[in-house]
Amino acid sequence: MVMSSQRQPPPADPLLQFLQRRLGLSPSALDLGLRQAELEQAPLPIVLWSFGLLSLNQLEEVFDWQNSQL
Repeated sequence: MVMSSQRQPPPADPLLQFLQRRLGLSPSALDLGLRQAELEQAPLPIVLWSFGLLSLNQLEEVFDWQNSQL
């Protein structure tokens, strides 16, 4: 379990679309990740990785994508 002391903002729609379209995350896996991220107050990509729904390479791809969005 990943717990944060700060409330995390909800994930942006472009991130959700990236996870589904680019990485092929299923709607049910995404739903599980969203619920758990809210419960743990942790970033969605980290929660998905901690549950084994993203590989380490995919997690790095998410981080690279997020950095390119800045």
